[in-house]
Amino acid sequence: MQHLVDTNDLSDKQIEAILADAFAFKHKNPPPFLENKIMVNLFFEDSTRTRTSFEIAAKRLGMGVINLNPSSSSTNKGETLEDTFANISAMDPDCVVIRHKDNNVARNLSAMNLSRVLNAGAGNYAHPTQALLDYMTLVEHFGDIRGKTIAIVGDIISSRVASSAIRLLRRMGMNILLVGPKAFLPPISFVGDALPQYKKLEDVIDKVDAIMSLRAQIERHEKPVFKDYSHYGHKYCITQEVLKGRNILIMHPGPVMRNIDISDEVLQDSRCKVLTQVTNGLYMRMAILKNLILDS
Repeated sequence: MQHLVDTNDLSDKQIEAILADAFAFKHKNPPPFLENKIMVNLFFEDSTRTRTSFEIAAKRLGMGVINLNPSSSSTNKGETLEDTFANISAMDPDCVVIRHKDNNVARNLSAMNLSRVLNAGAGNYAHPTQALLDYMTLVEHFGDIRGKTIAIVGDIISSRVASSAIRLLRRMGMNILLVGPKAFLPPISFVGDALPQYKKLEDVIDKVDAIMSLRAQIERHEKPVFKDYSHYGHKYCITQEVLKGRNILIMHPGPVMRNIDISDEVLQDSRCKVLTQVTNGLYMRMAILKNLILDS
């Protein structure tokens, strides 16, 4: 049994196999490899792209999908999450996809070794499938990403997307720069060792091949960092004026705060790959399900 809690759970060989499958599935939908298998979605936080993508991915592979609503589950009656998971596992699903605000929940459940656990987002620490689909998007555009430079811009300290991307993309040979106001920049412990940090977009714009913009994780802030996020957007929004004629790939995990993270005009620009990321997320999650259930 293998779980996916963080990309560090995967070997380089597994990552390349998953990537190859994702590209193959994007070219041509596969047969229902996982017919008669069952996936349970257990999302304790809101999700549009990840939850829907997992569900469509599973159904494309022939799986049955159970969406369990935590608001109507026995956790609201005092049952521990571990007991809820144990009871779900006793029904013998082939995998459980879980999102939770706690950094450690997916890892703790995987340690019980009752059902395969796929982490769909844990606190501000890990979102492995997002990191893998971002990797796919970069490889699709650049081919070899070794030596390329990406700036991650925005609320990095609150972002599981950022922390997962940093771990995977550095492993794959990318240079990473962090950009944002001081309140959004992480301590060294966030990523293991120091990464270059900048407070101004203009200081990095001529150094990068790609930009990953992040939204402000307002729901995770104990108190507002900005009274008006238009002031933040004035400094950090990715606009045509910022990009000018530069050939820079623009990414964002969504949801995008329009004209604060990325301008309307840039969202329509061919350099912007936000919807490509969503498309690639479907095929990447299909490949992950195949690898962890069929090939492990």
